[in-house]
Amino acid sequence: MTIQAEQGATVTRFDAVVVGAGMVGASVAGLLAKAGMQVALVEAREKPLQLEEVAQALPAPRVSALTPVSQRLLNHLGAWPAMAATRITPYRYMQVWDAEGSGNIHFSADEAGTAVLGHIVENDVTLAALNAQLANLPTLTRLNGVRVSALQTSSKGRWLVLEDGRQLETPLLVAADGARSVLRELAGIEVAEESMGQEAVVTTVRCEYAHGATARQAFVSGSPLAYLPLTVDGDDRLCSIVWSVPPEQAARLESLAPQALGEDLGRAFDHRLGAVTVLDRAYRFALVQRHARSYVQEHFALVGDAAHSIHPLAGQGVNLGLMDAAVLAEEVVAAWRRGSPWGSLAILSRYERRRRLDNTAMLALMKGFKGLFGSQQPGLTLLRNVGMSGMNQWVPLKRLIMRQATGERGRLPSTCR
Repeated sequence: MTIQAEQGATVTRFDAVVVGAGMVGASVAGLLAKAGMQVALVEAREKPLQLEEVAQALPAPRVSALTPVSQRLLNHLGAWPAMAATRITPYRYMQVWDAEGSGNIHFSADEAGTAVLGHIVENDVTLAALNAQLANLPTLTRLNGVRVSALQTSSKGRWLVLEDGRQLETPLLVAADGARSVLRELAGIEVAEESMGQEAVVTTVRCEYAHGATARQAFVSGSPLAYLPLTVDGDDRLCSIVWSVPPEQAARLESLAPQALGEDLGRAFDHRLGAVTVLDRAYRFALVQRHARSYVQEHFALVGDAAHSIHPLAGQGVNLGLMDAAVLAEEVVAAWRRGSPWGSLAILSRYERRRRLDNTAMLALMKGFKGLFGSQQPGLTLLRNVGMSGMNQWVPLKRLIMRQATGERGRLPSTCR
């Protein structure tokens, strides 16, 4: 509904406004609009990413290891079939080892009792498929190419002022605008922040040998190096590389010529997949772990990286964000359908209670892993090698770990079951 503000500006009211149209923001907006709510999706990007652009391009450097639980959510949103028709790579096995010792552990889908452990999917593929589905939702309004300039509290919720002068009023404002969330800052929510002392270097490579539907990760001098399987046009020798290293090493890797970078990557991986050919330039980004002191205020909620950001060690970041989206939407839609104030602190606190413990546990686990594997102390080196090899023989524990890693934990939203 559109009304005229006292100062002459046009104000449009929505049942919910989502700021940030990445994978998590698009999922929140899609879930709310799919239920019939009037939703605005605000995004700085000039136009939504399209599947046609993604399908014709080189594999994007940023990928996610989507769990079967996240797959169910994306299937509920209608995005998964388009993703599968574009580019997804299932992986049935996972291998992790310490390059400084003899410790290693192997996981398989058969041991986990699932068809796959997950899928490696380019973030651009997931987002473009979500965009295609959002275009079919009549109660969703996209506002692209615009940023937020001010946030106010009104008698009926939150009042958002955009840089182009438009104003939006809503009982529920969802901040999905990333780790450096402008809305989180405008709302005055503090965040605990800790540098991981590393930068992630990412690129795409073709290996001499096929990846065999296996995700591999080695700890090289305390720095996790992941070879994540990609299959493009039937070629199963491609991998997405994520190497988390100290900043000075990241700068060096980024500066290398493709051939030299390929040689470095092959050597660090003990040539387990043979010679390595780099297909793209190397990109790098700082690794900072963040956790908001609170996820919610009256008429306001944080989701995804705006609420928490995590080390890419286990590829859980996007999965945590998608669960935020699913749980928030479940609580909000249920309240909206029964006529309760869906943007109230009482309703939004239910979302925070359901998500904070899981997110906190995963952040602590990743920090612990980084500390354990990042240390070069002889005692810790021995401990982790003995621990990994011992765990590899203990199938019940491995099944429990795999269940956690595939997202099967806690009370799942109905859209993810």
